[in-house]
Amino acid sequence: MRKCVFTVALLTLISAGCGTGKPALENLSSGKPNAENTAMTNFSEPSTWLLGYIQPFQFTGMPHAEWYLKGFESYSPAGDAIEKLKGINQDDLTIKIVLGTWCPDSRREVPRFMKVLEQWGFPSGKVTFIGVDISKNAPVGGYEELGIERVPTFIIMKNKIETGRIIENPVTSLEQDMLNILTRNENNAN
Repeated sequence: MRKCVFTVALLTLISAGCGTGKPALENLSSGKPNAENTAMTNFSEPSTWLLGYIQPFQFTGMPHAEWYLKGFESYSPAGDAIEKLKGINQDDLTIKIVLGTWCPDSRREVPRFMKVLEQWGFPSGKVTFIGVDISKNAPVGGYEELGIERVPTFIIMKNKIETGRIIENPVTSLEQDMLNILTRNENNAN
């Protein structure tokens, strides 16, 4: 009994570190919650988590397609920030995205971030996805060195050196925060 209570308390506490702490139920069969559908995906169930290195196509399969496609299609990045990003040399840039598919913040921000990257024209092959469990652990060598405390965490790297992070929620917007990170570092190099 104590172990069960401790586990529930621990999961609640850790989920709060992700963001909202609200239950995340989404429809598995049709992708549209309604009174007639009772098949729901509970993303706090470990069987739904994507762990370790993730390939982008995994977001478009069930049960993740509903949140990913909906978030990707509905987000409209600010055109002015995207145009400025297009002026930045991408040659030496790479991005690591650490996320939890159990985390509402990750399910909201990752599709939006991918929309920003698509509109910017950033090559998907230069993006690494790492899925973590609710304790923010991942079966990836060297993962601990990233020092992940909250998800999602978007790590922008230039020449394999970290230049900045967007953690959990953007300050302004994903595209503007990325632009700020990249231009701040360009200005510091001059």
